[in-house]
Amino acid sequence: MPDLLTVKGLTKSFQSGGGLFQRPRTMMAVREVSFSLRKGEVLGVVGESGCGKSTLARLVLRLIEPTSGQVTFDGTDLRALSAPALRRMRQRMAMVFQDPYSSLDPRFTLAQVLAEPFTVQDQKAPDPGAMLETVGLPATMAQSHPHQLSGGQRQRVGIARALALSPDLVVLDEPTASLDVSIQAQIIALLSQLRDERGLTYLFISHDLGLVRYFCDRVLVMYLGAVVEVLPRADAAPRHPYTAALQASAFVPDPGQRRALAPLTGEIPSPFDLPPGCAFAGRCPRASDLCRMKRPELEPGPHPVACFHPLKD
Repeated sequence: MPDLLTVKGLTKSFQSGGGLFQRPRTMMAVREVSFSLRKGEVLGVVGESGCGKSTLARLVLRLIEPTSGQVTFDGTDLRALSAPALRRMRQRMAMVFQDPYSSLDPRFTLAQVLAEPFTVQDQKAPDPGAMLETVGLPATMAQSHPHQLSGGQRQRVGIARALALSPDLVVLDEPTASLDVSIQAQIIALLSQLRDERGLTYLFISHDLGLVRYFCDRVLVMYLGAVVEVLPRADAAPRHPYTAALQASAFVPDPGQRRALAPLTGEIPSPFDLPPGCAFAGRCPRASDLCRMKRPELEPGPHPVACFHPLKD
């Protein structure tokens, strides 16, 4: 299948502080990220909180502007588009947010929530009941308000709204993180069904490698804004020590059995003051002097990894 999305050298920095006696500091939220996403593919992006996953999601949709780099959607450079052209292009892209409650206006009925994407595009909204039924909710809920729904039901409404304009690409930003385990499974099953029925392409953001491996075709692993490994298959063995640590703490059905990143010790570097070498070196059991002095590049090949001492496949 051809590439629907191509990202090259995407970088985003934020400035913080500064004043009469302070020098502003720069935080590198996303660092030289490149990848492609084929039509019909589910590409996962996984990493700990603060690694730049959500910033990357917003850069891809041009909800925020990059510091440098390029995002090409179906052959079109998004940065080259005027505001009206970008608004038209956004009909083909959508996002499902982590918190289904904060992303739905509590003043609106579900019918009004689902009509909003059509209003923005100056289009007539279809029957909201039919839209609810596509995500497994009864049509009779159209006059309900978000506060009357459970978390899982609100997320289904968020998915219905994202699919309202029949997009080609859907960015899923931790869509199950705030839900109970049983509801997570239902939402993932719904997303899989909709992908099969509509030929959707997903960019799936998560902190849980186990969930990502279950749902995705390929996986990008991010650490402090940079991609450190690309798993070519969901079942591929990790080559980067950080990916191996994520796998060791991956999703299990019983929340009481979940583990923190136990294999890792040491402090996470500040994104305002990254070390000259590998950002993971201070927590890595395989780190050498080379790792602390020089930053490894993401090597090309069938299983890319940014590591001087990778694990064996």
